[in-house]
Amino acid sequence: MSYELQALMGTLELLRVAAAEVPAARVVPLAQGLALIPLTPAVLTALHGEAVGRLAGGFELRLAAWSKAGPIARVAYVGGDARSAVVWSDGRILPDGGPSTPIARALRLLGARVEPGREGESALAGLTAWAGAGRVGTG
Repeated sequence: MSYELQALMGTLELLRVAAAEVPAARVVPLAQGLALIPLTPAVLTALHGEAVGRLAGGFELRLAAWSKAGPIARVAYVGGDARSAVVWSDGRILPDGGPSTPIARALRLLGARVEPGREGESALAGLTAWAGAGRVGTG
């Protein structure tokens, strides 16, 4: 099954605070105390004033501000091939690095731990189980 995910990820508590500032945002709880906010056209419109696919300007400043309360990530997963993630913590973007995929790395920086006998982001935070149930999208 192919799916697309563009979202903000962080702790459930942090994303509830962030969503309170963005009326179109919907917080979706995941495992391990994490959550995501799908970056739907309505959320992007609320953040940018127009629906755009990339995050820049005021939105990056907002992510930096939210990250002072805890790490927050912008993740994108398209069709199983294209993966990206940027993590903000304490007001700044953390450097890339490490042997894992960008999303797995971001989830680990957010505090997720791999379940025994599983590997990769499919095992972190229950994300793939949630996505596989048809609940991921940008629309």
